[in-house]
Amino acid sequence: MTASAIVGWDIGGVNVKAALVVGGRLRGAISRPLEIQHCFDALGATLADAVAELGAPADTWHAVTMTAELSQRFRTKAEGVTAVLDAVEAALRPDRVRVFDVHGRFVTCVDARRDTLAVSASNWVATATLIATRTPDAVLVDIGTTTTDIIPIVGGRIAAVGRTDPDRLASGELVYTGLVRTPIEAVLRVVPYRRGQAAVSADGFAIVGDAHLWCGTLAAADYTAPTPDGRPAARLWAGERLARIVCADRTMLDDAAIDAIAAAVVEAQTATISAAIARVAGIAGVRAAVVAGLGDAIAARAAARAGLDVVRLADTLGSAARGAPAAAVALLFAETPAGG
Repeated sequence: MTASAIVGWDIGGVNVKAALVVGGRLRGAISRPLEIQHCFDALGATLADAVAELGAPADTWHAVTMTAELSQRFRTKAEGVTAVLDAVEAALRPDRVRVFDVHGRFVTCVDARRDTLAVSASNWVATATLIATRTPDAVLVDIGTTTTDIIPIVGGRIAAVGRTDPDRLASGELVYTGLVRTPIEAVLRVVPYRRGQAAVSADGFAIVGDAHLWCGTLAAADYTAPTPDGRPAARLWAGERLARIVCADRTMLDDAAIDAIAAAVVEAQTATISAAIARVAGIAGVRAAVVAGLGDAIAARAAARAGLDVVRLADTLGSAARGAPAAAVALLFAETPAGG
């Protein structure tokens, strides 16, 4: 028999995402901001609240992926995995929890504790495994708040060179840039200023989310990170933060000047992602990209620039594609013998 109700989880360092699957079909998905480094003690309550909000029945199975183990709260990934599993078991029914690993297997919490690296940052494997059943030759491009996954799929199988985060950074299959949290000084070194350019001040004055918020490629509700200056996640304040990156303020820079700065940031980030997509797709020999995540519009633009045909995961998963790993791991578990 297969599990009839499953909540899929993607427990990240700054967001907890969950998706409910009943009878093999998606019934709902949610995402809640939670900075593990500062608010880890709230993880259990966040998990329980998500279950209640999704309306999951008491006998629901739980399929878990995580990236929270990378949080600076933990000295090692093993410590992080263990802590997350402790919170999961305290909040959910331990006998109904399975953890997805980088080899595409569902394991018990006991087994996950024995091989913590195997369940570290396995969320991309879940999404890519699901995509492989639908688009057998493609690259998955999933842009979240913090990172971009670029995963090659060839002949219906994941063809990734790397499995750990360090190896994926080396292969270009993990690009550490996202739609919200990336410091602007990590994206580009100079921005337009008057009739020339000015160097970017590397002082944490603004993040990429400010540029996307100003340009309209990010909704204020999706700016889930703390703002660098503690002021609201609103366009007015985003403009002030962007002015600061050239050590100016809004009395010195008008809207047109902020337009130019924000557009340059978005363009530089898109170009970086596009180059990485072209590299991974070229090695794999594929001509299509499946885009997902909060930044799927930027992913689509970058993939098209790389010369690939674009398929939007949202066309089949709806809004759940914004938290694709949670939906994917639940759908995959729905096809797995319960308890297996």
